Amino acid sequence: MRRFPNRAAPSYGMGMAGKPTPMMEQYLALKREAGDALLFYRMGDFFELFFDDARIAAGVLDIALTSRGEHGGEPVPMCGVPVHSAEGYLARLIKGGCRVAIAEQTETPDEAKERAKREGKPVSKALVARDIVRFVTAGTLTEEALLEPRRANLLVAIAPVRDAIGLASCDISTGRMELEECAPDRLDAALARLGASEVVAPEDWEPNSEDVIARPRADFRSEDGEARLKDLHGVATLDGLGDFTRPMLAAAGGLIAYLDHAGRGQLPFLLPPVARGSGAHLAMDAATRTSLEILAAQNGGREGSLIACVDRCATGAGARQLAEDLSAPLADLGAVEERLAAVHHFHADPLLRADLRAILRQAPDIGRALGRIVAGRGSPRDLGQIRDGLSEARRVRDMLSQSADLPPLLERMLGALGGHGALVDHLSRALVPSPPTERSQGGFIAEGYDHALDALRETSGNARRAIAALEAKYREETETASLKIKHNKVLGYFIEVPTKHGDKLMAPDSGFAHRQTMAGAVRFNSVGLHEEASRIAEAGAHALAAEDAHFEQLVGEVCTDREAIAATAAALARIDVSAALAERAVEGDWSRPEMLDEPCLEVTGGRHPVVEQALAKAGERFVANDCTLGQDDRLWLIGGPNMGGKSTFLRQNALIMLLAQAGSFVPATSARIGLADRLFSRVGASDNLARGRSTFMVEMVETAAILSQATDRSFVILDEVGRGTSTYDGMALAWAVVEAVHEQLACRCLFATHYHELSRLADTCDALSLHHVRAREWKGDLVLLHELAKGAADRSYGLSVAKLAGVPAPVIKRAKAVLDKLEKGRAETGGLAAGLGDLPLFAASVEAAGEQDDGLGALIDAIDVDALSPREALEKLYELKAQAAERKV
Repeated sequence: MRRFPNRAAPSYGMGMAGKPTPMMEQYLALKREAGDALLFYRMGDFFELFFDDARIAAGVLDIALTSRGEHGGEPVPMCGVPVHSAEGYLARLIKGGCRVAIAEQTETPDEAKERAKREGKPVSKALVARDIVRFVTAGTLTEEALLEPRRANLLVAIAPVRDAIGLASCDISTGRMELEECAPDRLDAALARLGASEVVAPEDWEPNSEDVIARPRADFRSEDGEARLKDLHGVATLDGLGDFTRPMLAAAGGLIAYLDHAGRGQLPFLLPPVARGSGAHLAMDAATRTSLEILAAQNGGREGSLIACVDRCATGAGARQLAEDLSAPLADLGAVEERLAAVHHFHADPLLRADLRAILRQAPDIGRALGRIVAGRGSPRDLGQIRDGLSEARRVRDMLSQSADLPPLLERMLGALGGHGALVDHLSRALVPSPPTERSQGGFIAEGYDHALDALRETSGNARRAIAALEAKYREETETASLKIKHNKVLGYFIEVPTKHGDKLMAPDSGFAHRQTMAGAVRFNSVGLHEEASRIAEAGAHALAAEDAHFEQLVGEVCTDREAIAATAAALARIDVSAALAERAVEGDWSRPEMLDEPCLEVTGGRHPVVEQALAKAGERFVANDCTLGQDDRLWLIGGPNMGGKSTFLRQNALIMLLAQAGSFVPATSARIGLADRLFSRVGASDNLARGRSTFMVEMVETAAILSQATDRSFVILDEVGRGTSTYDGMALAWAVVEAVHEQLACRCLFATHYHELSRLADTCDALSLHHVRAREWKGDLVLLHELAKGAADRSYGLSVAKLAGVPAPVIKRAKAVLDKLEKGRAETGGLAAGLGDLPLFAASVEAAGEQDDGLGALIDAIDVDALSPREALEKLYELKAQAAERKV
C-alpha cells in the first residue's frame, strides 16, 4: 500500500459546541455540488479526500486510508495524493469507473487575509476560498497522460424524441463531433460502433443503467441544442453545416450542456458537427463486433484483435482513424474506391511510402495538442507540437505534390496540408526547440524574440553572478570558508554558516541579521543580499510575466486558426492510414479487391488475417480457401469436424468483406466483392447470466436479430445454430433457419452445422450448395486438413476430435458403443434414440472392453508360430486384424 510523508494536519471537523468548522462547512458545500463525483479538495501541495470519497479512492488507488478529526461524533476518513503527481492517480480513478471533481484554491493565503480584513473577520481564521474548477470524467479527458494515443475517447449523448433516438458523439481531445439518428431497435448497434467512454441521457429515460449518466431532461431540448450550436460556431443558421433532425439537435444540446457542466463554463474544442447518414456505413450489431473481434479480442484486450493485426500506422492519430474505419466500414461504392485508390498509390511506390512514413513518425499529435490549447489546458510543449506538426505537414505536402497521378482522395488532402506558413514561422521564432510542459517556470520563449525579455533575463543572470561575488566577499570578510548563500521557497536567499561560526555573525556590528537557527547551522540576512535578491525577484517576475503574455498571444493565434489546423491533423491521419494499409498489404501479400454494386462474394485463396499472423509467428502455414457466393449459389451449408476450420472460414470471409468496405486490401489472392448493407455474425457460444440469458438464449436472440434485420444485400455467417438445446429441437430450428435465410432473406450466407440431415435441403433450396472441411483418419488418428471441398461431410468425426482433445479412452469406447446403437436404431426405425434400452451401463461396458482386450492377448499367446504354414500364418493375421478392428474406436 502506498503511503505518503506526514503533512500538517488540516483544520476541519467539529468546532466548539459541536458545530462544523468553517473548513468543513466549505468542504461539505463543495461536496454537495460535486454530487456522485469524488471531490479532490486542494490543501497546499495535496488533494485531500474525505468520508466515503476517501474510502473509495483508497481502495482504487491502494493508498493509505487515515482519519483526522471528527464529524457527527465519528472519525473522518481521509486520504490524499500529491498535486504534482495527481494525473497518474486521476487516470487510475477514471479507469476504475470514478468521476472526479477538482476543487482548487482560488486565492492565496495572503489574499484570504486581505479579504477577511475587508469583511471585518479575524485574519487568523481566514479561510482560503475554493471552488470546483472542473469535473474529470472518462469522456472529458484532454490530458496526454490520461489518454491512450491510439484510441479515440468518445463522449456520447442519447436523446429519445418520439419514435426516434438522436445521438451526439464527440472526442474533445480533437474536437470531432458527429450527429446521427436511429430507430430504437438500432441503438445498441450504434453504441457498439461508437464504443463510448461515457454516455449521458435524460434522467427520465427508461433504459437508464449504471453505465449511463442521467442528466436533467431540460438539457435535451432540440431548440436549445440548435441555439447552442449556432452560438458555438457563430452562425445564424445551421443549414451550411448540415441537415440535422430534431433528435440530432436534442442530443447535441444534451452533449454541450454536459460539457459545459464538466468544464464549469469553459467549453472544450468542438468542430462543426457532421451529420452521419443511416445508410452510409456497413451496419453491424454488438454481437457481430464481439464475434469478429474487430477492436478487441474476446478477453477484452487489443492483442488478438483485427486492428492489432492490421495496424501499421506511424502516428496515434492514424491508428485512431483506422479504428474508426474498421468500426464503420463504408457502404458507398465511390467512397470505398477512393480509399482503395489511395492505398494502391502507396502500394505501387515503395520508396514514396517509406519516405512518407519516416516523416509521419516525426509528426506530433497536433489534433490532441490543439484540443488542449483551445480548452485552456495547453502548455508551451503543446505549442511546440503544433509548430512541429504543421512543419511536417508541409513536408508531406511537398512530397505528395511531386508524385505523379495522385488519386482524388490524396489530391484533396493536399489543400489541408498547407496554408500555415505564417503561423509556423511565428511559432518557430518565438519558441525554444523543445518547450517545457510547465509554463509557470518560464524558459520557453526563444532568445532574440523579445529584446526586453532578453534584457530582463540578463539582469537576472547578472544578479546571480552578483550573488556569487557577494558570497566570496562575505567569506573573506568573516574569514569563514564554509559560508554559503542558499535559496529556498520559504526564506528566499539567505546566508548559512555552521553553528561554530554563528557567534561571529551574531555581533551587532557584523552587518548580518539573524533569521533562523538550525541543527548544525545558523542562517542570516544582509542589506547587500536583500538588494540583490530583490533585483533577481523583480527581474524574474517581469520575465515570467513577459513570457506569460507571449504564451497567451501565441495561443490566441493558434485558436484563430483552429479549424484549419484540425483539418491538417485529419489529413495527416488519413494519409497515414492509406500508407499503413499499403505497408500491411505488402507485408501480408494482400490484394486489392474488385468492388461491385451487386450481391456477390468471390474470394480466391482467402485467409483469416489474425489466425494467419499467429500461425506465422509459430512457424506454421495457414491453409487458404476459396469462397464463391452468387445469385444462384448464395447459401453454403458447411459440415465437417470440430477444429477443422469451419468457424475460421466463416469469420475470414466476413473480415475480408469488412476490410474491403473499410478501404483496405484483403488477405486473398484475388477478390470480387459486392457491397453489403449489413454484416451479421452468429459464431461461438456465450452466455449473459447477469441479464438472465443462457447460452442458448443468447444464440436465439442473435439469430432472431439476423432474421428480422438482414436484407438481400446483407452478408450473414451462422455457426451451429440449435446446438444449445435437444437434438430434435436444435435440428428443427437449424432446418427452419436455413429455409428462412434461403427463401425470405435471400442474402449471401455461410452456414456451418453438424446436422447431416440438413444436407437434404439441397434438394429443395435451389441456391443452396453443400460443402465440408476435409479430414482424414490415419492409423486411428484424425488428420485435419483445413481445406474446404464440395459436397456433404460423410460424418462429424466427433469421437476422433474428442480423442485428440485427450478424453480418456474408456469414455471414448463408451461413446463409440452408444454411437453404434444410435446409428443402428436410426437405420432400423428412423428414431435417433431407438435401440438404447439394452445398452449396458458405463462401468459394465468398460469392464467388458477390458475382457475383450485380455481375450485377444490370450489368442495371440496361443499361436505356435513355428507350426504355421505361410498360408495359415496369413489367414491367422487377417483374423487377428479383424478382431482388433472390432475393438478399435
